[in-house]
Amino acid sequence: MGSISLLLTLLFTLVGVGVLANKTHQLNRNDFPRDFVFGAGASAYQVEGAAAEDGRSPSIWDTFTHAGKMLDNSTADVSADQYHKYKEDVKLMHDMGLDAYRFSISWSRLIPGGRGAVNPRGLLYYNNLINELLKYGIQPHVTLHHFDLPQVLEDEYGGWLSESIVRDFTMYSDICFREFGDRVPYWSTLNEPNAFSMGAYDKGILPPQHCSSPYGLRNCSVGNSSTEPYIVTHNQLLAHASVVKLYKQKYKSKQQGQIGLTILAYWFVPKTNRTEDVAATQRALDFMHGWFFNPLVFGDYPDTMKENVGPRLPSFSKRQSALVKGSFDFIGINHYVTMAISDDWQSARNDTRDYMEDMLASFASNSTSSGSWLPLLLPNTPWGMQGVLEYIKTSYRNPPIFVHENGYAMPYALNLNDTERVNYLNGYLEYLLRAVRNGSDTKGYFIWSFLDVFEVLYGFKATYGLYEVNFNDKELHRHARLSARWYSDFLNKKSGWYIEEPAISESQSAKY
Repeated sequence: MGSISLLLTLLFTLVGVGVLANKTHQLNRNDFPRDFVFGAGASAYQVEGAAAEDGRSPSIWDTFTHAGKMLDNSTADVSADQYHKYKEDVKLMHDMGLDAYRFSISWSRLIPGGRGAVNPRGLLYYNNLINELLKYGIQPHVTLHHFDLPQVLEDEYGGWLSESIVRDFTMYSDICFREFGDRVPYWSTLNEPNAFSMGAYDKGILPPQHCSSPYGLRNCSVGNSSTEPYIVTHNQLLAHASVVKLYKQKYKSKQQGQIGLTILAYWFVPKTNRTEDVAATQRALDFMHGWFFNPLVFGDYPDTMKENVGPRLPSFSKRQSALVKGSFDFIGINHYVTMAISDDWQSARNDTRDYMEDMLASFASNSTSSGSWLPLLLPNTPWGMQGVLEYIKTSYRNPPIFVHENGYAMPYALNLNDTERVNYLNGYLEYLLRAVRNGSDTKGYFIWSFLDVFEVLYGFKATYGLYEVNFNDKELHRHARLSARWYSDFLNKKSGWYIEEPAISESQSAKY
């Protein structure tokens, strides 16, 4: 059941999929090109806290969590409180040896009305954070929108469903470039816009929680799962391209920064060697990656999407196509897992379909029992990192790439011995290195996340942090996990951390 499998597979990794350790190989940063950037990241709503302080207005995530929509009924009102503890965190980044920190700006904190007056306290916070990073020689890599649209714009005109968002997002970005661009070398306009369109406007599991029956995985009061994901993506692409045009015309020559956007990028392999499953895997790649890569590189959506979605897929005018095509200096990818794909032509409705049924492929399941399923997330698959990077290289003219997120979720517990995370991260770095040596123009790698934060869908039940945050302690003390010490050793050119060379079956190693 492809539509059901969205809940745990389409947006986020399952807790507990790992790589076993075995003493077969050693890595350190000397194995990578000298100018390769290593960092870690977090996002504004997930890490900052101070949700109602110093003039910040609610975002759609505040509305969502305060309505009790999280699985654990949590909010990020406090979270890791980086708003107040940023100096401590930046010092930890320096001590670890990070080259860069990837974070996002809260539109609601900087411009509480969505447009118009700038909040001086929000402006001060981001200036302080950026200056603190630079004080320790850490590059700021800044995301402008990480799922957290100001609620006021959602209320006014429907947020990303309206073309008005292009104007407002461009004006907001202009302020960010003007105020921070002299010190920010890398900008991402949007984080995981493909995941946002699917999760928020097809399945209804992310704010603003739009979906329609029978496709939603939540009970949504508004939405149309057959059309809205495509409308939102179209507006995101036009907004992104508008911002890139602004940056290149007004700021780039003086500030010398680079700009792109960041896509959620799973690696897919056919569940079997059947021709139908191989074709379904290519459709999944077109719908997941090509939805954004194709317009950015070639100026239009993939032919498979045009054929399967039909008139529900918006069209680019000649002017829009020219604006979107080439609107990047780099493309970021967030990669976590590999999934097996099977053909799903027979189960799709002919009269109406949502995004998943338009794909005509399903995430294969480990379970066929009634009322129970587990998506087939393939174990021991660090090779998926190499697969997705080399697919992008061959399919999309080898654009400059940053791996903006790669990480391993574990159930939240006060336990510093996260051996599984160490093995996972080291394994994925090994296959990233192989892709680079095979010609992938990958420029950097960021671990998600630097420290424990509020995790979308999971709340505080699962964490990815290199640093543990004791959420039961008012002081929110940070403690280095084993993975933090491993990454620090790696960054400081020490060896001694090992990975397993996983076996790859014939179907799992299919080339596209």
